[in-house]
Amino acid sequence: MTTAPPSPVPLRLTQYAAGGGCACKVPPGELERVLSGLTPAPSGDLVVGADNGDDAAVVRIDGGRAVVLTTDFFTPVVDDPYDWGRIAAANALSDVYAMGGDPLVAVNLLSWPRDRIPFELAAEVLRGGADIAAAAACHLAGGHSIDDPEPKYGLAVTGTADPARLLRNDAGVAGVPLTLTKPLGLGVLNNRHKATGEVFPEAIETMTTLNRDASRAALAAGAVCATDVTGFGLLGHLYKLARASGVSAVVDAAAVPYLEAARSSYAEGFVPGGSRRNLDWVRPYVASSVSDDELLLLADAQTSGGLLVAGEVPGYPVIGELVPRGEAALLVR
Repeated sequence: MTTAPPSPVPLRLTQYAAGGGCACKVPPGELERVLSGLTPAPSGDLVVGADNGDDAAVVRIDGGRAVVLTTDFFTPVVDDPYDWGRIAAANALSDVYAMGGDPLVAVNLLSWPRDRIPFELAAEVLRGGADIAAAAACHLAGGHSIDDPEPKYGLAVTGTADPARLLRNDAGVAGVPLTLTKPLGLGVLNNRHKATGEVFPEAIETMTTLNRDASRAALAAGAVCATDVTGFGLLGHLYKLARASGVSAVVDAAAVPYLEAARSSYAEGFVPGGSRRNLDWVRPYVASSVSDDELLLLADAQTSGGLLVAGEVPGYPVIGELVPRGEAALLVR
């Protein structure tokens, strides 16, 4: 009787990277120190530059047209290469939607350890990115690849927008509500997936959902201020928005939506290091009546998260409001 050989152990992409998804970003405090003095204010046709850390650059072409430029890439956030490609592409496109634009054309950015991971899997990553670009009606044309010890993937994206109808992170005013268009908890669930191999379909669906509809709904509702919620967490991105706009923000912690398994996974200790760094950075600017556990969930490093809009957007939950600038930039209750 012949015994069949054991099945090969499935290759897990998340084990080839120290971090995962947007949680592998450089901590916001370190990034701001490095960029200090290197980011002049926009002038002339450069409508949005890097001075306020907005989601993308915007350059006016003529009176009614502007180009939106961004790039985003990261290490594997899930083990399935096709899903990783879809998530990374949706995340990169999100920066254009967060500015109120529409993506026009993108190019691939791929780093791959050819001697460690079969290059055929890279094709699956690229296929996932291509499918998301097609869903966004965004041309995908070529790109650049390098041999790298860690796998990384993303897109450089060019979009278009009306310079008079942008969503900016410095345009918030006191008295308007705050709307969040996707639930939180992605960092926690991705951290659990990396540690255990468990797959969370709801998280994958959330990360691969384009922010296109939310962006268009925000513009239709008259919003002029927004950002997307990614690696710096809700609190980190909201702090940057409030600081740039010269206001404070109140967050109703009980109104913030979470993915179903997020709280139980947090209770079991699945917290990305990036989430802890986010809270350490923003804590000096926060006045809070909630627990540190709640604050850490609000600072959870998201990958391909939703839009945070200053204004009420029909169909999405209101989680707080902007208020006149006080002693604390963020008030969490």
